[in-house]
Amino acid sequence: MKLRPEILATPPYRQGKPAGDDAFKLSSNENPYPPLPGVIEAVVAAGAFNRYPDASAAALRHALAEKHGVTPDELHIGSGSVALLSQFITAAAGPGDTVVYPWRSFEAYPGLVTVAGAESVQVPNRPDGSHDLDAMAAAIDDRTRVVIVCTPNNPTSTIVTAAEFDTFMTRVPSDVLVLLDEAYAEFVTHPDAVNGLALTGRYPNLVLLRTFSKAYGLAGLRVGWALGPVAILDAARATAIPLSVTQPAQSAAIASLGLETELLERVSNLAALRDSIRSSLLEQGWDVPEAQGNFVWLATGDETLEANEAFLRHGIVARAFAASGIRISIGEEESVEKLLRASADVVASLPAGHSARRLG
Repeated sequence: MKLRPEILATPPYRQGKPAGDDAFKLSSNENPYPPLPGVIEAVVAAGAFNRYPDASAAALRHALAEKHGVTPDELHIGSGSVALLSQFITAAAGPGDTVVYPWRSFEAYPGLVTVAGAESVQVPNRPDGSHDLDAMAAAIDDRTRVVIVCTPNNPTSTIVTAAEFDTFMTRVPSDVLVLLDEAYAEFVTHPDAVNGLALTGRYPNLVLLRTFSKAYGLAGLRVGWALGPVAILDAARATAIPLSVTQPAQSAAIASLGLETELLERVSNLAALRDSIRSSLLEQGWDVPEAQGNFVWLATGDETLEANEAFLRHGIVARAFAASGIRISIGEEESVEKLLRASADVVASLPAGHSARRLG
């Protein structure tokens, strides 16, 4: 069987590890709350499973357009923001082209670039886990077709500020597509963080990516959206798998928009719990980046696999990135005691002077 060698060399995306009955799954950045009343009813009402969905997701695009003061044509719906990323990368980059993005960041980026036939240019994060936008801008050359900015960054939970992003955009050529991946934007509480919605219409090469999977708790239904110039969205639409956003997903997203006050109250609670957990981790001696997603990052480095085993023994299923660190999602309040008991044991086991430790 003849298959592309670069595909064979690319590891497939690995989903967060499931948890047993006596453990908490904090490995997939899922919203721990169940859907609000009204969302499930909307899904059931959309249950004509023998019919194709609306391929253009017109009703959802109109609802989002009304909410954000744009036209429906400036919105594109996909089966999660990762599907949208794939479409935009494929539309813009191919063999001989490069895609610039921070690293470490969302683990799907390398595979999406490889599948498109392009080459990755990975720019190391700063020591605190945040993007080095100066280095990313410097990495852009004549072969660059796409640049990805992820804020809050997955998995380090750090943000790009509005001022940093504006400066960065002045250095990006206008014919290079910039994808602002804001899958966790609703969890952000930092006043200086960039907000892609505030940049609508400012840059002809900027596309904003959002999702209903995280804050809105619809991860199992797979629906995300992009906002940007119509010509760029049309190019992405041409690469999309037709009819991939199901009607139940579209209906659930529309219902969730109507319940946004209640949903964002839940998000606020999760953000407060995140801040409380980070404060406790700092007190234990961890050096934790200021978290703005629905997760925290422990830069355990070479001790990652051993640290992850310790979390597992305590009933905490986290997301380990070998030789890099551990990402821990904010889950049920009942998980916090186990989590902090585990983290206390792990930080005490790290070698003196380890970069993840604040205290000796």
